[in-house]
Amino acid sequence: MMEHRTMMGFRRDEAITQRRIDRVVMRRVLKYIRPYLRPLIAFVVSVILGSIATAVTPLLLKELLDKAIPPAHHDRHLVMLVALAAVGLALFNAALSLAQRYYSARIGEGLIYDLRVELFDHVQHMPIAFFTRTQTGALQSRLNNDVVGAQQAVTNTLGTVLQNFIQLAVTLAIMFQLSWQITLLTLLALPAFIYPARLLGPRIQKLARIGMQQNAEMNNITAERFNVAGAMLAKLFGRPDRERDAFSERAGGVRDVGITTAIYSRILLVALGLVTAIGTAIVYWIGGNLAVSGTITSGTLAAFAAYVALIYQPLAQLTNSRVDVLTALVSFERVFEVIDFPAAITDRPGATDLVAPKGRVELDHVWFRHPPGREVSLESLEAPGTPGADEPSDWTLRDVSLVIEPGDTIALVGASGAGKTTIAMLVPRVYDTVQGAVRIDGHDVRDLTLESVHAAIGLVPQDPHLFHDTIRSNLRFARPDATDDDLRHALEGARIWDLVASLPDGLETVVGERGYRMSGGEKQRLAIARLLLKNPAIVILDEATSHLDSESELAIQRAFDEALRGRTAIVIAHRLSTIVDADRIVVVDGGRIVESGTHSELLARGGVYAELYRTQLGRSESDEKTA
Repeated sequence: MMEHRTMMGFRRDEAITQRRIDRVVMRRVLKYIRPYLRPLIAFVVSVILGSIATAVTPLLLKELLDKAIPPAHHDRHLVMLVALAAVGLALFNAALSLAQRYYSARIGEGLIYDLRVELFDHVQHMPIAFFTRTQTGALQSRLNNDVVGAQQAVTNTLGTVLQNFIQLAVTLAIMFQLSWQITLLTLLALPAFIYPARLLGPRIQKLARIGMQQNAEMNNITAERFNVAGAMLAKLFGRPDRERDAFSERAGGVRDVGITTAIYSRILLVALGLVTAIGTAIVYWIGGNLAVSGTITSGTLAAFAAYVALIYQPLAQLTNSRVDVLTALVSFERVFEVIDFPAAITDRPGATDLVAPKGRVELDHVWFRHPPGREVSLESLEAPGTPGADEPSDWTLRDVSLVIEPGDTIALVGASGAGKTTIAMLVPRVYDTVQGAVRIDGHDVRDLTLESVHAAIGLVPQDPHLFHDTIRSNLRFARPDATDDDLRHALEGARIWDLVASLPDGLETVVGERGYRMSGGEKQRLAIARLLLKNPAIVILDEATSHLDSESELAIQRAFDEALRGRTAIVIAHRLSTIVDADRIVVVDGGRIVESGTHSELLARGGVYAELYRTQLGRSESDEKTA
């Protein structure tokens, strides 16, 4: 398995090395760099000056050996000047190094910030189906690893290529000026130097990327097993030995890639060291003979020995620069792939705000079906084995018309999959209709801004989500400017203030990941408090009391009676006993509304609702007798 994944990684990287630089991608990258043009120019200037300063340093040694130290001169003043010049160059290089780091960080971190914010904002507008089909780890990898890889294309790769090129050009120019004969002889060793770099450099890069993939797979296992739900599932259904072996396989892959990378890196380092030694030996042999014969000075020979290392190292790095650039551009492409994926639901041009909503909701001949998979997800982000669905699904809703007057409570009932939740989710535009229209206060929701629509609607789902944060922060997610008094009133309305007040940390109590430190009923009541704090005109309750015991349910029902007074409420319910007092009960079956009326009217009619109610009532009585 490890060998198979490794070979796949090598094939992907071979494809990278054979690619050409896409000019369209390059132009798009430049758009992101344009805001940082001034610091980029300063960065490039500092790199050029640093390369020149590095190349000039060996000339100080030449001056020292040729003009200051020889018996014919014994120029102590020149020795002092050379020493001061060396110190000055060192300080100059230090200042340039700090400048390079500052501008590099300013450009790089700014670019990371821009890409991450744009990517995060875009993903928030993806359809819900996108998240059901997408691997969270793969999406996070785009937000983290690929964004950083894109940043490195602009700072690290650009800086390294530029620095090596300038250093090589300046160094060769000085060497040819000192002695073109020795320079040509030194360059004869270049093929022997470039070969190991070209042979092993790409392999090391490939292994590094494969290692990152292996790390991502290993981290994905830990992320899934180390959260509360995953740990519980593994304990109850998994076997420790099997879990350990699965993790061991991933960790073993990381280990094997690490060992191979370490060996290749050491071989490359040793090979380059040997070739450098050979090049230095050539300088000593040829240059030494020329110095003995008086053709060149001993200072020139010493400078040449220093310059040998200054030309071989940048040459080795430049041989792999194309792969570096292409790899970095692949990171940009992976980020662009997500950014370019069309968001399903956005504001239309000219959309207006919903002002002072009254809460009238209308569904006018609504038809809806889920789009095909290719329209809601990226194949590269899907989990392996995700069902395809290249064609649209069957109709979920068929010609549904419904009017809910302000302040009315409507209950949606029916079998699982009948379309109840879909009807409710069309109101806040979690989904958009395929045909027909959904209106709030007479306005088509597609003509209203999403922000204003969402501000008018509150939701308490069957399994409410709480962030791994304090109770205070979770409640303020609905209204960031809420005071402690506001929080208390909301908690009192949800009949949970006494519990929160009794906790040692009160509102500062951390609820745990997804609220797992709280019971199901407590999570539900905190979600209700969050809704009450938002104070919306329209409320959607999706089995909001399903996790409550009888005593808690009674308290919450009383809270709802008070909280929902004057608001439009859409209640999705399976437990029919909880909605007998609704203003109207709408029965959904097969994506159509088949019955509508009050509880007593529907019972008297003896249709689908009456059958559902009798079935549940009989089951409840049977359970009570069994208990």
